[in-house]
Amino acid sequence: MLKPSPYLRQVQGREQVNSFEHINTMSSIRETFSKPERLCSLKAIDSLFEDGNVFYTSLFKVVWKINPEPLLFPAQTAFSVSKKGFRHAVVRNLIKRRMREAYRKNKHLLYEHLAEKKISASIFIVLKVNSIPDYPTTEKSIKEVIGKLITLTGNE
Repeated sequence: MLKPSPYLRQVQGREQVNSFEHINTMSSIRETFSKPERLCSLKAIDSLFEDGNVFYTSLFKVVWKINPEPLLFPAQTAFSVSKKGFRHAVVRNLIKRRMREAYRKNKHLLYEHLAEKKISASIFIVLKVNSIPDYPTTEKSIKEVIGKLITLTGNE
């Protein structure tokens, strides 16, 4: 059974409300990418692709949307690499591992912004190039994605 998230608090019985007040300090953000932070629900992913917004960076296509209901974490994220571009699962897994690592190391910037705005988002990041990016390139592009998400959610 999952432990209750530190991002939730109970309010009057069963109702759960986001509580992002403690996120503003760097020390409170752990560089993890736990199960509740992953976008896994097929229903949520379908909804994201139907109603979400899209932007592109040098390496990635990013589909995102602001969630109407609060989530366990300020953002839920999924990563994908095309089977068409990379036939071998080993290579796809390597690229996704690099993408997750770069996101995990830099997500605190996005979390602080979303917590300040008191909103939550669903994000789906897809690799759009057909060459294997090295880690520094991947991290630079993920930082670009996070910066653009901060800019776009600031307008919401």
